[in-house]
Amino acid sequence: MSDEPSQPTDFAGFYRQTVSPLRRYLTRFLGNEAEAQDIAHDAYLRVYPAAGKRPAEKPAALLYTTARRLAINRLKRRSVSPFSTAPLAPDAATAPEAGVVQQVMARQEWGALEAAIARLPAGCRSVLLLRKVELLSHQEIADRLGIAISTVEKQHARALRLLRTALTAEHPGAAPAPLHEVSP
Repeated sequence: MSDEPSQPTDFAGFYRQTVSPLRRYLTRFLGNEAEAQDIAHDAYLRVYPAAGKRPAEKPAALLYTTARRLAINRLKRRSVSPFSTAPLAPDAATAPEAGVVQQVMARQEWGALEAAIARLPAGCRSVLLLRKVELLSHQEIADRLGIAISTVEKQHARALRLLRTALTAEHPGAAPAPLHEVSP
């Protein structure tokens, strides 16, 4: 017999039993204790409602799989993040004006992007955020939203087209950045 409960009927007990090992696992996986705690919390939030609907044969396996998937998504987001946590290069310290100007421009561009995303139709905005922020595949988005995969593809393409139009209208002299992506 294993120590793992067959069903998390007592979710508090399941949590107490698994939280420390899960956080240690995620800390090793991510290399960051604070992120590990966040991911563990999110994993429990996703597993808890599922446990109430249909108890899992191996709830700890479901928890670890969910946490690992969330951690992988976090690592992917780190690699595509527009902001770097790396220290500044030595020559950047000698020209602080350029750094300030670049930061102001980046904040303005970020604000324009946020405003353009906020103006998207609700369906397009949902699909875009699930695809670009949560890094879900079109199939995963279709499953989550309960819509056809073709609808997801069309809304994603429409969202990118609308964003390109909005951002080029705000900066007419700038060449539009490519918004396409390689399908997963």
